Amino acid sequence: MAVTNLTDMVEFILLGFSDLPNLQGILFGIFLVIYMSVLIGNGLILVITKVDPALQTPMYFFLGNFSFLEICYTSVTLPRLLMNLFTQKRNISLLACAAQLCFLLILGGTECLLLGVMAYDRYVAICKPLNYPLIMNHKVCVQLVVASWVSGVPVQIGQTYQIFSLPFCGSNKLNHIFCDIHPLFKVACGDISLNEFSVYADAVLFAMIPFLLILGSYVKIISAILKLPSATGKSKAFSTCSSHLIVVALFFGSAIIMNLRPKSAHMEGTDKILALFYTIVTPMFNPLIYSLRNKDVIAAMKKLFQT
Repeated sequence: MAVTNLTDMVEFILLGFSDLPNLQGILFGIFLVIYMSVLIGNGLILVITKVDPALQTPMYFFLGNFSFLEICYTSVTLPRLLMNLFTQKRNISLLACAAQLCFLLILGGTECLLLGVMAYDRYVAICKPLNYPLIMNHKVCVQLVVASWVSGVPVQIGQTYQIFSLPFCGSNKLNHIFCDIHPLFKVACGDISLNEFSVYADAVLFAMIPFLLILGSYVKIISAILKLPSATGKSKAFSTCSSHLIVVALFFGSAIIMNLRPKSAHMEGTDKILALFYTIVTPMFNPLIYSLRNKDVIAAMKKLFQT
């Protein structure tokens, strides 16, 4: 097989849904609706958490940041996917591919950490209610959000550089919907065992550890809720936590399955579905989950549309 190294390779071809030629128009319409839903839904959450006085609490401060993150996260992949479906031109330059992967990794890591911060906020609110205003003051909230956004940046830039320093062999076709790690590994040649170990270590650091911390927080939260004497108090506490738990399950479930599966378990069709799930489906459902299950958010939206 002829080997083309990094200096010779100038672009990749994202095959995406090219195996469904008769459905390109329908798929474009579906993903356009999804993208508009993500922008409008998360945009509304972002606006009401900024302007409504009743939502000026740490929980909604984190929710507003999370909604902004979801908009950014989806915008890394969906516009390119829509363009590919509309123009039927699936080529992407090496630099654009590297940038897409880098931003995807940075924002994905940020999402894991921010979900962990949101779980910690609920833990303090329910398990240490008297100390909540002191522990979760505005300065601490800002520091936690900034740490979530920036702590993974050097690691993910290094991860991207390491992947794109690999020599790529023969075909430049990636059977995926965006530039992702595992499709790139499939067209890389030479020994990639160190790179694969690095990916697993990265997934453990930025996905598995936050996930375990979230689980630990919710074990204590549920234990504290069950001790509440009032049935109304229990219902309200469960209501404020359930939305976050659903988002955690959707995002971490698909992301962990995608990144921590053994190499032999990676199948192109399954990988595409899982990738769609944690990059597109979760951001789309995030506003619905939080608005439908949260009376404060519903009240704020009604107030916004009535003005």
